[in-house]
Amino acid sequence: MMNGSTLPIRSALTTRFAAVLSQAVVVTTLAVSAVAAGAQMQMPAQGNGKPPLSPPAEARVMLEGKTLAIKYSAPSMRGRVIMGGLVPYGQVWRTGANEATSLVTELPLKIGDLSVPAGSYTLYTMPAAPGKPWQLIVNKQTGQWGTVYKQDMDLGRTPLKHDEISAPQELMSISFEKTGKHSTELHIKWEKADEWVKIEAK
Repeated sequence: MMNGSTLPIRSALTTRFAAVLSQAVVVTTLAVSAVAAGAQMQMPAQGNGKPPLSPPAEARVMLEGKTLAIKYSAPSMRGRVIMGGLVPYGQVWRTGANEATSLVTELPLKIGDLSVPAGSYTLYTMPAAPGKPWQLIVNKQTGQWGTVYKQDMDLGRTPLKHDEISAPQELMSISFEKTGKHSTELHIKWEKADEWVKIEAK
């Protein structure tokens, strides 16, 4: 025969057990949520381990023992019309993708007919229709997204020379070519366009 006095004790134990179980469920849920959130934060922007559509790239050269470096993101054609299409004529172009393309020089330069003191800058271009020269724009603002352009921050502009690439180049590139001790050529290549300018140490 069950003793009536044990009922309150069992009831209290049942209530305590339920409370402990409830706390355990809450703690477990929070832990799982935290792990999931951490995993989500660590995922790359593209996800699924895929490389970025416009990977970071760098062109670097030494003139008179000092460094000139350009950092940019390199987009691909991916079946698109580039010049006059994705890159419109007569509009300022970030000359790459993502963040603004940066130029850092440890020595003063002459880029085309533009004097550039040592320092950090952003590069833009003004593409032009075939037969007309592009303009290279050296801007004093730094660290901005590539589509943010403030003309009043321009250091100056200089015309680019044009060559035609024999076969379409899928990945946009910026490179230094024909480099000597005191000078080099800056080349911007994409699709079939090779826009370039001579750079000299001052």
